[in-house]
This record gives sequence, structure tokens and C-alpha cells, in this order.
Amino acid sequence: MKVLLLKDPKDKESGPDPYVKELGLYGFEATLIPVLSFEFVSLEGLFEKLSHPECYGGLVFTSPRALEAIKICLRENSKNEVEEIGLCPQGEKSGNAEKLAEYICSREGPHSSPLLFPCGALKREVLPTALKEKGIPLESLTVYQTAQHEHLQQSLSSYFSQQGVPASIVFFSPSGVKFCLQHIQKLSGDFANRIKFAAIGPTTAEAMEAAGIPVSCTAESPTPQDLTAGIQKALRPQNCILSE
Repeated sequence: MKVLLLKDPKDKESGPDPYVKELGLYGFEATLIPVLSFEFVSLEGLFEKLSHPECYGGLVFTSPRALEAIKICLRENSKNEVEEIGLCPQGEKSGNAEKLAEYICSREGPHSSPLLFPCGALKREVLPTALKEKGIPLESLTVYQTAQHEHLQQSLSSYFSQQGVPASIVFFSPSGVKFCLQHIQKLSGDFANRIKFAAIGPTTAEAMEAAGIPVSCTAESPTPQDLTAGIQKALRPQNCILSE
């Protein structure tokens, strides 16, 4: 069965994309289509803040792009051409902003140093609001902006014309829903109701539901293993729409 993953591929240096690899272990033929493009902003301001670590109690990341912005910022400004920043992550298994906020609140107090939160222009306010209610200082800084990938429409058209309608389509972000939905509906036509739509997490699932997309499964955590398990369950014969 074919699965369309609406996400950027993993860095080539890191080997095969883990989602494609995991799905392949269970007989799924997965294809990646990049949905988003990113423009990094405010890197000088970010470097200025990073130059004064004594002013912050820690860094908060909710997207790989924010971490990438840190790396770019350090490479451009550091004489040592820093390649890896060597952070020791905590709370990485939280899975969503609500759970991450709970984790941070369990460790930080209202009188602690502010946490620096590099984020995107489209960030949700769940995390900042939750921390503010607990009196935990958080300093947000927009370090990247999100736009539709320039080749998205062409890539989707090529996929559907060459591969046909997939058994499942996975959304990895609310922005992916926004940019892809109209194209997918047009390309899949009357076969759209046969597709099992999956979400990488609850935030994306909410965006799908708000757009009128039936969510067949949501990964329990944003990992290849949990996503694959969810797709397997959604595509079991008793859950499939059969036709002659």
C-alpha cells in the first residue's frame, strides 16, 4: 500500500528518512513531498541573546527549524565554525505543547531566569500561555517564517499522475493542511473518501478536523513507530471502504 508523507526529507547525511524506513518494514511504499519552505530572520538578535547565557535559565525548542536557526546563527558568528551545539535535551518525549508546558512547570519556578524560546512566526500560544499562568518567564523570539514550498503543487500533481491515489496521506503540521488540502481534494476527486488521513500529533489533527478532513488516526507520539502503528490500524480490512 502507498503512503504519502507531507514532510521534508531527513537530511541526506543522516541516512534514509526514518518514517519511510519504518513504514517500509511493514510493507508500505512511502513517498515524501516537501510542503514548506523557511526563511530565517532575526539571527543577529538571536546571537546577541545566545552571547549572554547567564541571562537565561534554558532554551525551549518546539521545532527542528528553531534548532537549525541556532546552528546557522553560531556558524555565521562564531570564529570556531560551530557545527553542533551539544545541548542535552529534556522533555523531548512530551509530544505536544500542552505536555511540554506541564513538564517545564514541574521543573521551573516563578522566580527562575527566563527561558529563551526561538520559534516560528506561526507558533501557537499554548506554551507561552500555560507558562505565563504559572508565572514562569518565557522570552519568545521569532527566528523563521513559513511559506508554501515553491514546487508543492507540481510535486503533488506528479505523484497522483504517476502513483495514483494513496491508501493514506499523513499531515505533519497545520501549515501542511493549509497548503495541501485544496490540491489533494482536486487531484483525488471522487476517491478522496477512500483515503485514510493521518496526523502526526493532536495539533495537526485539530487543524485537519477544522478543515473538514476525517482523521483516521493520530500518532500517539510523533515517532515513526507510533505513526506506522496508527496507519496499520487504520488500514486494517475491517476499517477499509471496499468496492467492486
